[in-house]
This record gives sequence, structure tokens and C-alpha cells, in this order.
Amino acid sequence: MTAARKKELAPAIEPMYLSREHAAAFVSLSESAWSALVSRGEAPAPRQLTAGRVGWLVEELIAWGKARPVSAIAPPEGCGYGRAGKPA
Repeated sequence: MTAARKKELAPAIEPMYLSREHAAAFVSLSESAWSALVSRGEAPAPRQLTAGRVGWLVEELIAWGKARPVSAIAPPEGCGYGRAGKPA
């Protein structure tokens, strides 16, 4: 079996933890904005994985994202709002 075929057959493994870079991207924020929220205690704290490694638990990121308030800010111009009518 070729390496490419093995890769095709490999099960998709969902990550349990994300790095700072990936946690920020996961919640659609820049790393600096994410770090500021974490520093202020407004976002989930990382978990200690090893002596020199931390990671954010994906289920905590999902829960935090779902708990964010609904925005009163209108979408930016040109993002599609208004072209096809008000979103459902």
C-alpha cells in the first residue's frame, strides 16, 4: 500500500488541544487580541500539557464562543449583507 493510500484511509482525528496560534484562529481573532482576552481572564485559560507546553481545550473554546453575546454591530459593507436581502 502506498503512503498516499495509507493517508487516505487514516481516520480523521479531531484535536483535543490547540496552540495559541490555532486557538486564536479557531475563534477568528488575531493572536494579540486572543492573548489580551486570556490575560484579562475574559477567555479560557490554557491547560498545562507538559512542563514547557500549554494548549487550549477545544471544547472550552467552543463553549466560550457559543456564550459570546449577539453583536449589535452591522456587518461591514461589501460582505454580502444587503446584496441578496437581509439574512434569514
